[in-house]
Amino acid sequence: MFIAGEYDVVVIGAGHAGVEAGLASARIGCRTLLATLSMDNIALMPCNPSIGGPAKGHLVREVDALGGEMGLNIDKTSIQSRLLNTGKGPAVHALRA
Repeated sequence: MFIAGEYDVVVIGAGHAGVEAGLASARIGCRTLLATLSMDNIALMPCNPSIGGPAKGHLVREVDALGGEMGLNIDKTSIQSRLLNTGKGPAVHALRA
């Protein structure tokens, strides 16, 4: 029998959600395993590298409030920043980077 190790948390998939989950569990002291098919694709954004907007902007703020890295990473790597829905009222304005 092969025993790979003992972990408190095993995260399957290293997309953005998987990376944030692995980071959160490691930060609270859990022995964490992040499993992925390719080390080259960890947190990869191959098609649309935009963060923010009317829907995802709320998620980014929640992840940021919980100590996540998504908002900090887009601050360091953004190509452009744009305010959306400027033709509408301020309640629906949304920043996307």
